[in-house]
Amino acid sequence: MSRRTARETALQVLFQVNITKDDPKPVLDYTFAEFAVPEPSREFAEYLVMGTLARLNEIDAAIQTAAKEWHLDRMANVDRNILRLAVFELFYCPEIPGSVTINEAVELAKAFSGNEAGKFVNGILGALQAQAGKQKEAKFTPTDLVAADEPTGEQK
Repeated sequence: MSRRTARETALQVLFQVNITKDDPKPVLDYTFAEFAVPEPSREFAEYLVMGTLARLNEIDAAIQTAAKEWHLDRMANVDRNILRLAVFELFYCPEIPGSVTINEAVELAKAFSGNEAGKFVNGILGALQAQAGKQKEAKFTPTDLVAADEPTGEQK
């Protein structure tokens, strides 16, 4: 499974859902088909999307505390959604080292956002990493989902 592919897919879905307010499940299905996302990457991408959306208020509050001079509404949409995705991983995916999550988020920012986005994302996530260590005790489970549809499987 390519976790990078899953993260890129999850970012695209989160971005679209953030803009359009569409139901995430059809957006996931469309994105999987459009970009021929392999099955194992689909499972992780769906886990990331549904988990991020289920914990969105907590995630946004954490980002806001770390981004002292930036309100979420002023952030570029892609940067905001990269941060949301990464904060979900930091807080709710204990099997993924924080340094890996931050590195992957910085790479997403470099690929999908502006020149300074990598530094911006790194700074905010670095500030949240210690807080995440305290919160990473309990893994996010499908029963935590706010959507009616459960993900195709828990992350392995």
